[in-house]
Amino acid sequence: MQFNCHIDGSHIICDLTTNYDISKPVLAFAAMAPIKAIEGGLTIQSIGSYCEIALPDLTAGRAHRIVLEYDGGHKPANRAWLPMGPHLMVGDRRIDLPVGPLGCHPQPFPTQTTDGALPVIPQPQHWVPTADTILTNGFAATDPALRAVGSLADRRGLRFVGDLPVTVETADLPTDAYEIDIQPTAITIKASGYGGSFYAGITLLHLAQGGTLPCGTIKDAPRFDWRGQHLDTARHYYAPETLTRLLDLMALYKLNRFHWHFADDEAFRLEVECFPELWQQTAHRGQGHLLPALFSDSASAGGTYSKATAKQIIAHAAELNIEVLPEIEVPAHALALIRVFPDLKDPSDNGAETSVQGYRDNVINPAMARTWDVTEALAKEVGALFPFGHLHLGCDELPPDTWMGSPKARALMAEHDLDTTDDLQGWMMERLAKTVLSNGQRPCAWEEAAKGKNGGIGNGTILFSWTGQGPGVDAARAGYDVVMSPAQHIYLDMAHTSDPDDWGASWAAFVNLSDTVNWDPIPDPDIADRILGVEGTFWSEFTTQDDQIWPMLLPRICGVAVQAWHQTRPETDAFLGWVATQSWVLDAYGVARA
Repeated sequence: MQFNCHIDGSHIICDLTTNYDISKPVLAFAAMAPIKAIEGGLTIQSIGSYCEIALPDLTAGRAHRIVLEYDGGHKPANRAWLPMGPHLMVGDRRIDLPVGPLGCHPQPFPTQTTDGALPVIPQPQHWVPTADTILTNGFAATDPALRAVGSLADRRGLRFVGDLPVTVETADLPTDAYEIDIQPTAITIKASGYGGSFYAGITLLHLAQGGTLPCGTIKDAPRFDWRGQHLDTARHYYAPETLTRLLDLMALYKLNRFHWHFADDEAFRLEVECFPELWQQTAHRGQGHLLPALFSDSASAGGTYSKATAKQIIAHAAELNIEVLPEIEVPAHALALIRVFPDLKDPSDNGAETSVQGYRDNVINPAMARTWDVTEALAKEVGALFPFGHLHLGCDELPPDTWMGSPKARALMAEHDLDTTDDLQGWMMERLAKTVLSNGQRPCAWEEAAKGKNGGIGNGTILFSWTGQGPGVDAARAGYDVVMSPAQHIYLDMAHTSDPDDWGASWAAFVNLSDTVNWDPIPDPDIADRILGVEGTFWSEFTTQDDQIWPMLLPRICGVAVQAWHQTRPETDAFLGWVATQSWVLDAYGVARA
């Protein structure tokens, strides 16, 4: 059996050769976006990126060509856009078809270091060296934060625990700031609390990987309080061990906010008690499940996170000075939610709106009483589980004209003097944000939550600017606190290059290592007090195995870290020189270098 696919302009050409005659086969697969056959078969089912194509009878040894085309103007950029998990369905029989190599290839890695810089990312604010150096096998310390750094080093096979004495003193310094005095016989750390001591230890860990420490004085503090990394675990289920590995990686680069995106169109993966049917019915996708094999290469794939597991992840994060932000995702991106609870939709809604992912009926209706029963219960239970005291509500990519075909929604709009879809979304999010506040958490949402005639979600909500910096600037000027996550620079699921043999998404840009620092998180000084920080983002549409994420994150997560910590944007050449010292992190995560 042979199944060979390649990109030809805007089309995907697939040649299928079988070893025996097959009658009435159906070709099924997942893709990156809605797709259809324009030659060689008839598309008989399409749910988002999942497609089934009826083929003519196949003759043994004779190649059959199928020509595929993405809908909505999407153009295949690289191997990630080829059919995922292709198989033939012949009656009740499934025949898996061979596919090429999956995942990101090794990316070019800088080799020229920056003169005078420490082999540390992020670079400390101030470094005054002396002429001395120390040969060391590691550090001896009893401070809890330094013990946590030692545990991290042990888990990742790094040098840290040894016999060079380290003393930690309490000092009046800002949160997460620290000072280190490195002398030939001892090291002294000053910090105001756990975070500063921990980050001093991380700096020492970086310095220790070469075995020789430079003597001198380091004074350092972060630019932003919010230094984040997001992971989409709804489209791909990552093992808990992978989440702890990611938290360790974040800690190595002084990131302190893990944005856990476990709910989306494709699944709700947290085992809540208020609606167990939600995670029970959406945990797995594929044959025999509520949803087909969306973004999957397996007949059945998935999983859920128990509350006990979530608490373990939260505790692991806390040891690394990281807070965990959960996200429940409303009103759009709710296909899985609606499949479990159809009464979140108005049965009289005759609208035909479709999401950019190709889903019909993926938006819950704020005019339905059931909507508030479900969303308020989820907000209460999920918010209470996470001690960070913040809850992300989602609110992105609402299809145009949503709810305009719903008599119940139109009546609600008339009652509250609302004119547009954005007005109604703003009203809904404002009401839900009040619930979050009453539960003792601060609401968060994507940039679109600012829309609507009444000013959007309000209620002290933190907005995340993702389509670019412009919406974040506008939100900041409107009085919102903002986290900058521009897709053109720190969406780490984007392909590195335009090479068709690369891997990843491309709708925003091709994002190489230099792109991650070629922007300013505060483009206008007038809004500086409204920019809380920076967050890298990773969506999982094309991830089928956990280990595929590391060459996508590394070394580009270094750019996220630098933008989050450094007071000013570095020169690109200097930044690349700092990255050149980080090969030990790539080795610890099994990432090859081109």
